[in-house]
Amino acid sequence: MIHYKLLLLLAVLGLMLIPFQLQGANNSAQSITDAINHADRPGEDTVDDERRKPAEVLAFSGLTRGMHVFDMEAGGGYYTEIISRVVGPAGSVVYQNPPSFDSFLGDIPQKRLGGNRLPNVRLSKSGFDALDAADNSIDLVTWVMGPHELWYSPAEGISLGNPEKTFAEIARILKPGGVFLAIDHNAASDTGTEVGGTLHRIREDIIIEHAEATGMKVVKSSDMHKQQDDPLDVGVFDPSVRGKTSKFVVLFQK
Repeated sequence: MIHYKLLLLLAVLGLMLIPFQLQGANNSAQSITDAINHADRPGEDTVDDERRKPAEVLAFSGLTRGMHVFDMEAGGGYYTEIISRVVGPAGSVVYQNPPSFDSFLGDIPQKRLGGNRLPNVRLSKSGFDALDAADNSIDLVTWVMGPHELWYSPAEGISLGNPEKTFAEIARILKPGGVFLAIDHNAASDTGTEVGGTLHRIREDIIIEHAEATGMKVVKSSDMHKQQDDPLDVGVFDPSVRGKTSKFVVLFQK
């Protein structure tokens, strides 16, 4: 009888928690929507929303207010800006790019952050295998359309990061239970890492293998960016597929 009453009590408490869990999910979704629709968001960002699906991607990642986020290879800061407004003043974002990206990014990062318009964002320039964050300090690492860069050299003799060290760095900066979101252009099943440097693509299982080697585990994956018409054997900048490539979306947990 005692065990029956205990089980009944636990069941009731579980039912009581459901509304709070749903409310938390709804609040996160609303925060993401509000950030995407923010009046100060640059207009050139919004034209990419239909293709990039930021609401779906960030909801998939579990992004919520107060998180500390490391946005790897953030480029011009498309995701950095949205994440900044979602996590709010209690959270923070590291806007990271390798130093070798300076030549083609120009003053874009400075314009993104100018006038203290995103006060919870810190700019970081580092290799992927030397991330600028303390051990166990980050709730979420995002790397969107970037992991293939580990097998790409922007110039002779220049490396963006050693693959094994890079994934070890991601695991190092994540808090226990923290998550890593990886999105990249799919490569054909008969290719190796060399297409990271030629076609700017990589196989999903290669990224999973590297992440799992550090102790991270796959939490879930999504087909939200899959494109059946992508032949997977042409470069991502080819006019026939540019902006329409098939991409994998995987969430790992430390």
